[in-house]
Amino acid sequence: MRKKLRRNGACMKALVLFSGGVDSTTCLGLAIDQYGKENVIALSISYGQKHSKEIDASRKIAQYYQVEHIYLDLAKIFEYSECSLLDHSTEAIPKSDYAEQIKHTNGKPVSTYVPFRNGLFLSSAASIALSKDCSVIYYGSHSDDAAGDAYPDCSSSFNNAMNEAIYLGSGKQLRIEAPFVTWTKPDVVKKGIELKVPYELTWSCYEGGEKPCGTCGTCIDRAKAFEKNGISDPAL
Repeated sequence: MRKKLRRNGACMKALVLFSGGVDSTTCLGLAIDQYGKENVIALSISYGQKHSKEIDASRKIAQYYQVEHIYLDLAKIFEYSECSLLDHSTEAIPKSDYAEQIKHTNGKPVSTYVPFRNGLFLSSAASIALSKDCSVIYYGSHSDDAAGDAYPDCSSSFNNAMNEAIYLGSGKQLRIEAPFVTWTKPDVVKKGIELKVPYELTWSCYEGGEKPCGTCGTCIDRAKAFEKNGISDPAL
């Protein structure tokens, strides 16, 4: 473990937006490596998704790392959306990779984009982080998700704007750290392997079956990321 980061002599604390998937779990592992588990808080947010598998995974991983774990329900905010990830939606989850989906969106985000989700998550996280005396919010956005504006709230420009807003709005007490925002998903997995992240406990699939479907966009991206690192997906 690295030497713990300090500010004015005191150990700094980090809050991690934590879904229980590959990217956020790698982010959590990185924050723990940098700050120490006693200085890291994991925040998992429900948004009305079709299943609870990722929330279940987040609980198991938080227990594995022995970090404080906070759960927040923001489902009410998204009840007017027809995003295909949401439980009340009648839209089917696409069975193709994001590159293929973008061809049919007419320049809009993909159907699994939850309206301004990262903006809402980061704003909520900022309030909790300030109340818990944290100096930084970590989240696991990466360049593959932002490509083609599939998920525009995963882009570097979005991150920079939110970081500036939260930094100023917090009285310059709090900032955002998106360590993977210019990385690909294989890059993220490579870092996670170095950190010995428990990928076997993670859940990424948009469906809530007994096993990952293997055909939704996130399953396809996940499989490619592990394949490019020369290993099988530990969760399978």
